[in-house]
Amino acid sequence: MARISHIQLDTGGLPAPSPEIEQERKVAIYDLLEDNSFNIPGRDGQPAPEGPFALTLGVRDRRLVFDTETESGAKVAEFHLSFGPFRQAVKDYFQICESYFEAVKKLPPSQIEAIDMARRGIHNEGARILQERLEGKAEIDIDTARRLFTLVAVLAPR
Repeated sequence: MARISHIQLDTGGLPAPSPEIEQERKVAIYDLLEDNSFNIPGRDGQPAPEGPFALTLGVRDRRLVFDTETESGAKVAEFHLSFGPFRQAVKDYFQICESYFEAVKKLPPSQIEAIDMARRGIHNEGARILQERLEGKAEIDIDTARRLFTLVAVLAPR
């Protein structure tokens, strides 16, 4: 059961997101819990901890924190990632999301589709960066990385 069964965002101290971004966050969490692949590899000769896992994503000392526990609350792993490698992808992601939200209100479907394709491309880039940053710490597939990147973007300092 190498998966996330519960996810929580620790958004303490962060400004409230726009309604559109809040909706993106809710959809990412829903989709993530419906289908994900998340495994913590074994370390120091120890076997990999068994899932499913409860994951809390937060920010501490301006770093992204993955706090992972078993469903029963036993600590599995905690790791901290710098937001630096995500900075450009997050900036681009929010800019394209803003364009997409505006386009949905007033542009024809063909133009919305073009913006959505660009949005997916930026989203894929953020997911790739996340997979690279988690290498050796957690194993995730591309769909899980995409959904987690949405949540990372919400937590990233702007």
